[in-house]
Order: sequence, then structure tokens, then C-alpha cells
Amino acid sequence: MEPPSNHDSPSLDPPAAAAAAAAEAPRSPPRQQEPDPKKPKMSSTTTTSDDDEAAPALADAAGAGDETTRKPRYKRRKVAIFFAYCGVGYQGMQKNPGAKTIEGDLEEALFLSGAVSEADRGNPKRYDWARSARTDKGVSAVGQVVSGRFYIDPPGLVDRLNSNLNPQIRIFGYKRATASFSAKKFCDRRRYVYLIPVFALDPSSHRDRESVAASLGSGNELVKCLECSERGRKVVGVMGKRNFELRGHVSDSNGCEEATVDSVDTKVESGITSNDCCAFMGNEGKEGIVDSSSNGIDDKSISDVIDKVDTSTMVDTVVSVDSAPADSDTGSVLNLDGKIAETIVNGEEKPVKGSEFCYGEEMKERFNRILGYYVGSHNFHNFTTRTKAEDPSARRYILSFNGDTVVTVEGMEFVKCEVVGQSFMLHQIRKMMGLAVAIMRNCAPETLIVNALQKDVKVNVPTAPEVGLYLDECFFTSYNNKWKDSHEELSMKDYEKEAEDFKMKHIYPHIALTEHKEGVVALWLHSLNHRNYPDLRAGDKQELTENKSSE
Repeated sequence: MEPPSNHDSPSLDPPAAAAAAAAEAPRSPPRQQEPDPKKPKMSSTTTTSDDDEAAPALADAAGAGDETTRKPRYKRRKVAIFFAYCGVGYQGMQKNPGAKTIEGDLEEALFLSGAVSEADRGNPKRYDWARSARTDKGVSAVGQVVSGRFYIDPPGLVDRLNSNLNPQIRIFGYKRATASFSAKKFCDRRRYVYLIPVFALDPSSHRDRESVAASLGSGNELVKCLECSERGRKVVGVMGKRNFELRGHVSDSNGCEEATVDSVDTKVESGITSNDCCAFMGNEGKEGIVDSSSNGIDDKSISDVIDKVDTSTMVDTVVSVDSAPADSDTGSVLNLDGKIAETIVNGEEKPVKGSEFCYGEEMKERFNRILGYYVGSHNFHNFTTRTKAEDPSARRYILSFNGDTVVTVEGMEFVKCEVVGQSFMLHQIRKMMGLAVAIMRNCAPETLIVNALQKDVKVNVPTAPEVGLYLDECFFTSYNNKWKDSHEELSMKDYEKEAEDFKMKHIYPHIALTEHKEGVVALWLHSLNHRNYPDLRAGDKQELTENKSSE
């Protein structure tokens, strides 16, 4: 068949033909639309009006059929936390692997309270952790401050922290600070307090064995201590270490040996008073002192306890009951509070009048004069460990040091010594107190302090026990002056009542009862002699140099 001819196709009208030709012609590309200008990036914490309208709808769609709400997200804030603690049972403030420390407990409480996230747990650098001051083992604090970036919401952080902390650590509150704030770098001054028993300043109380023996027959006999003899005779080590106690049990739950006397009730009438006037030795109210004669501690039990201790490492620094010469017919016994209990003359016991030492205006003036030698900028290389005289960090500035107030705690009188300085080194305050007490007890001349502060002189300085020391307050004067218009003041003013209550409930009773039960300071006083510290007898720089060269 032949294909159909063109004559068989229908003819088109002229308008239709024109339209068909236009359709077959090549089309021009469409005009592209210009993109909208880029919107500025908005913060994740803000939304536009459209977002505000869409957010509820999205929430309804996501949570359809689910009544639970989404967990709110909080921002971290830089804050300064004010708190206090009693240092007994802790190995100091700074965190130390394998040791029980204040920082270790506090960091864990921050996590449990929601202030630190799971990702930052155990890594304080991630939340800018800083502390105002470090304290040694057994040292307490009333006005300690730490800073960091924490989640402070929802409200009630302080209560949550305290519920996760030991009762001997108490959080007072927190205050918002600038983003660059550091509790360590912005702390201008630190004030410490050392409570020293009044009897420690009495030259005639708790003297060493050599002094007691030398005084016999002089008409001004010194006395030996009954309680110190029974408690600390041949104690392993010195400087307040307490390794065993008579008729007691030893507990090592805190990593150190502590003992208690089973048959002694050391609870005394509570009450803490302050007195700026004269403080006499041998006052009433010292019921907490251990008396072996009234508590069934006999010589056999004493020897049984001593036999259990390794005598190869013992240092006899305390006067024992039988340490006096056998041919002497005169001897006295001194109680821990400084009161002479009895004297033995020709084998007969006779009562002796208590010590007449008084911390009155004359003694106060002398003690403050001795403490005043430390004020100013000095090289304290002799008052710390592991710091050489050439090290710039050995130079420290002390603003004030005085002992004007006498407080009575649990029937025992203490001189309240306050020292304010820019910063302190390890054991610095305890060594400053140790040398000052040695001078007050006439074991060393006052010029020894001046020589000990010299760069080219090396002196072996005694270290006072740690139990009487506590951090009282940290100051941020420069920071407060700079940011007073935009940020609240960082100080303890808002927490004075809580701090005072904590101090009277935990710190002061601990200091007094420890001295009542264990006689820490009394035992330490027996070590202040020229046998243990030959440098104490040196009066001038030349003599110190000769002693060192002879050694």
C-alpha cells in the first residue's frame, strides 16, 4: 500500500498555524530569581517570632500522647562558694590521690548535687576550679572560698550540697562572680588564727627532763608532769604525733592512729568565753584532764602498752615518772593544765600552790613584741620545708600578727593569735608560732627571730602542733573595689552568724578536747630543749654560723 498522500491531512487555519510555529521555535531560558539575603545568625538562647509560634506546635507534635515534659537545660555560671570545715580526719584541703581530703569530698558533692556534669566529674580543670588557700593535715577553716563554673539551677544548691557532705563540712552560700574570677589569683590577704594554751607560755610548765634535773636543789625547782609521763613516755616521733594511748584502742579508719581512753569521761561543761584581761593558770573547770590515779591506770597496764611499741625508733622527749635521779629527795608533779599537783619531800607528799603565771598586760606586751618581728617583708626560708633561701617564693609579706584576746573553751584558756598576710608557705605559721613560744618560755633569745629571717642564716625552727590552727577568712579587696558597681561583694559579711556558730560547735571544742584528752601541746612543749634544737641557744648570727660549721 502506498502511504497516504499529503492531500489526505487536514488543513490548518492561519491562526492555528502561527501558534504551532511559535511552539516549535526554541524557547529562551526563564529568568532566575535572586536569592534572599542571608539572615544574621541568632543565639541559641533566642528565637524569632516565627520560632515562638512554631515551638509549641513542634513540642505538641513530638510529645503527642506523652504527658512528660522535656528536661530543662541550664547554663553554667562562675560563682564563689563560701564554706567551713573541721580538719580532723582529713589529710588537708588539696586533693591528693589515695587520701581523704576536703576537696575530694566537695568535688563529689558538687557532682551529686547537679552542679557538675557527668562528663566533668573528676576533672576540675574543665570547670575552672580554684581555691583561695591550702590547709595542712588536721587544720580547719571558717572562711574558705573556692570558685568555678557550676550549674546553680534549679534553686536550692546549698541545701543539696550540705545533704551530700559530712556534717563537719558546711556550705554557707555562693555569690556570682565575673567570668575571669579565680579564688586563688584574686585573693589579696588571708587571715589565720592559732589558739595556743595559756600554760604553753609559762616558762615553768612542762619543762624538759634536763631542766627539771638541773633545777633540783636550786631553791626554784621545776616540776615534772605526771600525765605527760604516762601518755607520751617514749612516743614514736615528736611534734604532736599520737601513736598510742594508755588503756585505749587504736583506730586507723582515717589513715592515722588515734586512741581514746576507755575509762575516762572527757565531757566537760560547755561554754566558750572571751576575755582580754588577765588569764591565770590553774583556774577551775578543767574536769577533762586525764588522771591515772582516778581512772584505774596502773603501772602494769602502762608497761604492757609500752612493750607493744617498737622501741627501736623511739625518741625519749618527755619526762617520765622515774626519770629523776635516784638519789634526789625532792620532786614535783605537774598536771597537764599547768597546775602543780603535789611535791615529794623526804618521801612525803605535800600539796604545792599552783603556778602564778598570768597572761596580763606585761606578758601580752612581750608576746606581741615577739610576734611583731614577723611583720613586714622577710625571707621565711627557715619557716618552711623544701624552699631554699635563694628561691623568690621564700619572701613573704606579713601585714599583722598579734595575740590580744584570751578565750576559755571547755574550761581551758587559750591565747587567740591572729596573723594576716598575703600568702603563706607550708608549715610557715606553725613554725612562726613554734619559735615565738620557745622564746616566751626562755628557751631562745628574741634575737634568734631576727637572725632566722636572714637569707644567709640556716636555723632549725620548731613546728607547733597543727590542731590549734584554722583559716579564719580570705579577702578580695581589689576585686570588690573594681567590680562593686556590677557584682556583689565577695566577703563573709553575709555569713558571719553561720560561721561563728560552726566555729563554736566544731572547731573550738575539737581544739580544747584534743588537748584535754591527748595533751598534744603539752607533749610538744617537752621537745623544746637544746638537745632537740641546738640552734635555740644561739644568740647571734656568728654563733649560728659556728654551730653549722662544727656540724
